[in-house]
Order: sequence, then structure tokens, then C-alpha cells
Amino acid sequence: MIHPLSVTIESESINKQLAFEGSMRRIAVYGKGGIGKSTTSANISTALAQRGLKVMQIGCDPKADSTKLLAGGRIPTVLETMRDNPDPELEDMIHVGENGVLCVECGGPKPGVGCAGRGIIAAFEKLEELDVIDQYRPDVIVYDVLGDVVCGGFAMPIRNGYARDVFIVTSGEMMALYAASNIAYAVNDFTHDGYARLGGVIQNSRGVEDEDALVDKASAEMGTSVIHRVRRDPAVQRCEARGVTVVSGEPDSEMAASYRELADKVYAGSEDISGGMRLED
Repeated sequence: MIHPLSVTIESESINKQLAFEGSMRRIAVYGKGGIGKSTTSANISTALAQRGLKVMQIGCDPKADSTKLLAGGRIPTVLETMRDNPDPELEDMIHVGENGVLCVECGGPKPGVGCAGRGIIAAFEKLEELDVIDQYRPDVIVYDVLGDVVCGGFAMPIRNGYARDVFIVTSGEMMALYAASNIAYAVNDFTHDGYARLGGVIQNSRGVEDEDALVDKASAEMGTSVIHRVRRDPAVQRCEARGVTVVSGEPDSEMAASYRELADKVYAGSEDISGGMRLED
């Protein structure tokens, strides 16, 4: 089945590679823990990979479960690899998932020991030291970032020039909106430094009363808007139980079409930037 937007996306990808050699799109997906940002990120990555783009997804959460739907299960994290091997290679930390998506999990310290934020910083520094971008040359990087708190480590993708375009996943639930507001505040702060910019809100619906209106109102207060509403659908749970994304597991479903539409919006709402792991100054 050919999806109508695929021709546009694939053509744009080819033109991009010719005109912007060394450039790529750096997308960060933030949200409260448990809001569905990892499921959303994995489906976006799969949809973009099916458009012919080379995608790398980097999980920035100590739970290290961002890429499980892409890799078919848990993969060794960067920090685990560094602890087990004093001289690791990129091949030990980069795992190829469905549709060729390059999967990376930063990981974190052992429970109750150390700082998860510092762990993310250490993982990024190791990937940069090993020149991951020059070695793999992705067209798109998707950072999947825990956003309950925006401390130095979890803010690493947006405060140190790793990500350019930030999208916030939220529902109409109070705590999800509260976290989204904090994330938006941080992003707008870093925008003044020329780094990240807020691309919009992704509503992962939970069936809250007047949910659309609540999320629209909160988005307006953040100075942005809702770019897409992901409706509740049992296809998500069915595919998660099988360990696959909806885009791959039920490709002809309405939910898969919704995720493809979201991926196209995120791609269209981001821009190519030169540089290695970080944006060029």
C-alpha cells in the first residue's frame, strides 16, 4: 500500500542529501513519564524510516525502554557498555532495529546510586568522543527524553545544542500538562541562546473530559499549538504486547495512519542543521 505523502517525503529526503551534505534533523520528544512519549517516538522513527530516511533514536531515560518496540526488546545501554568495557566501540552501543532504525539507550546508574542526569551527560560525551554522527550519518535523530524534571542531564539535548526541534507529548491530565508547561518554559529559555525551539504539542489522548479544549488552552499558554492528536486505540496495546510499533505491526490500521501523519508533521516542522553531535555554532 502506497501512502500519499511518502512520495513527497522521499523526494525531499533525496534533495536534502544532495543539497545539505552533512546536515540532519535533530528532534527531541519530551514528556512526563508514562505519557506515551517512547511509544510515540518509536512510531515516528519507524514511519520516517519507511519513508527512506536513515533514523537514529536515542533514549534518554534511565529505564532504558525507549527502543524496545524497535529492537524487539531491551538492548545494552551506553552506560552499561562503558562499565563493562573500558574501551567500547560504537558497534557495542548502536543496535539496528526494525526498518533499519539505529537504536541507542543512554541508560542510567543502578537504582538508588548516582544521578540519572549525569548518566545522560556521560553517555552523550562518549557517543560524541566516538564520532557517532560521522560514522553512521543519520538523516534524522530522535531524542526520547524524560521530562518530569528538566534538570541539567535531562535538559542536555536542548541546552547543549544536540537537538533543534522539540515536541512535547501530553494528555489532558493535570500532571502531564504541568510537566509540559515546565518543559516549554525550559525550551523557550534555551531558544534565546540560539539552540532548541519548540515545535508544538502532541496530544496523546487519555479520554479526559474536554481533553481537546484543555490541551489547546495549555498549549496557547505555552506559546505554541497542538500539531496532532493521537486518539486512544487498542491497536497500541496489541502491538506493544507483541513488541512492535503500530506502524509495523498493524500498518493498515487507522492508528498506523495517524502515526504516519504525525511523523510527516514532525518532519515538516523541523529543519536541517549542520554539525556533528552538536549544532554548528
